[in-house]
Amino acid sequence: MSIKEGFYKIAAGTSASRERARLSSAFSSTLLSLRTRARSDHSTRSIFLKDMTRLNGQRMDANVVVLGTDNVGKSALIVRFLTRRFIGEYGDIESLYTHNVVVDGREQTLNIWDAPYSQDLSFESLMCEKRVQWADGFVLIYSICDRASFNAVSRLIQTIKSTKDFLGFEKMPIVIVGNKRDLHHRRTVLSEEGRLLALSADCQFYEVSASENYHSVLMVFHGLVDRIRESRVSVKKLAGIKGIVKSMSAVFARKRTDSL
Repeated sequence: MSIKEGFYKIAAGTSASRERARLSSAFSSTLLSLRTRARSDHSTRSIFLKDMTRLNGQRMDANVVVLGTDNVGKSALIVRFLTRRFIGEYGDIESLYTHNVVVDGREQTLNIWDAPYSQDLSFESLMCEKRVQWADGFVLIYSICDRASFNAVSRLIQTIKSTKDFLGFEKMPIVIVGNKRDLHHRRTVLSEEGRLLALSADCQFYEVSASENYHSVLMVFHGLVDRIRESRVSVKKLAGIKGIVKSMSAVFARKRTDSL
């Protein structure tokens, strides 16, 4: 299901302050549509994925939540992906974007939620449920110059996974991104630590510089699209297997009844 209201694109040459004003006014109207993707159980989600695949053919719509603490370059990375341009100054605003890309010859529409991070863990846990219900995948960003932001990503992974399990979802693709690679002289988080965290959590890992390299940022979102595709295929296969098992159980139950 794609979100049809309140989206916008950043025009080349528009100043960062003007964009912040546009994003802030547009987001209030689009926030209401986030709840339309919420689902109460895994079976409803599986049916939705099947219907979407049948209706859209080679086209795929996906909802992506981007999370990270302040000053990790979260908004800058998103805008770099959307426009190929780097804008370094952003306020603490919540934004929602839509963007069409082609990955492996297939057109994708990504709805990207630039979500704020709260130090209030109880509030963050509450918001996580809404985000997991809405999202098809997450991009979690830390700064290689900020150990606290790396620790926050580790906590976010645990919160997302526990929320996913509580809601009964089979998979939730996650990509971990270490940003500000160009500031290697200020590094406090080693690349190996990011890779180890991703390996332990079954996530993908990238180290990028949003300010210097568009291609590496592009690979982050392409990598997440691949993970979302794989997740949807496995969900459909699991639903098919469950259907076969249910049918076989019904057949054996009838046979036992007939034999009595």
